[in-house]
Amino acid sequence: MATLLSMGIRSSNLPAIEQATRRNWESWCELLEHHGAADLPHAQIADHAVEHMPDDLANPGWWAQSVAVAYEQHIGRRLPGQAADGSFQGSVSKTLEADLDYALDLWRAQVATLSTFNGASLLGKPTESGSENWRYWRAAFSDGSRVSVDIGQKGNKTSLSVNQRKIREPENLASWKDFWKQVLGSLDS
Repeated sequence: MATLLSMGIRSSNLPAIEQATRRNWESWCELLEHHGAADLPHAQIADHAVEHMPDDLANPGWWAQSVAVAYEQHIGRRLPGQAADGSFQGSVSKTLEADLDYALDLWRAQVATLSTFNGASLLGKPTESGSENWRYWRAAFSDGSRVSVDIGQKGNKTSLSVNQRKIREPENLASWKDFWKQVLGSLDS
């Protein structure tokens, strides 16, 4: 049985940030404002945040990035789903009862039948790569967006995640969401 997770513009997960960093959001805002973060680029905001992470926190750099993104959303510099370059991104995934190679074969067969992708055409031939535990399929589209399909083993199942990036307008993210949901919804393991 396949499970479809939704893709979309999500605001930062403040409860997760607060729980992991053991600091409430108001305190993060006060700390960052003390450092003049509203006038700093993303990387410097993250640098200040990482300095205040608990010593025993796993992945403090990742959490610092989460704090920086949430702060940029808080001050209105960045919308949910917006990357640092101003474009938008999102992902949708499906779990299949299949191995990596079979899941990649299913993906190839599904997209081979498409002449356009959400109204955009492919720019060149998609690329593929892989490792022992992963398979990747990547493509660029005529609207300037790009997609990376990451296929990874999860026990005896495989997760297929479609990551759409470089979407120019936030309202186009919803149509990409619907498009990829339909493509993944047609995959059967």
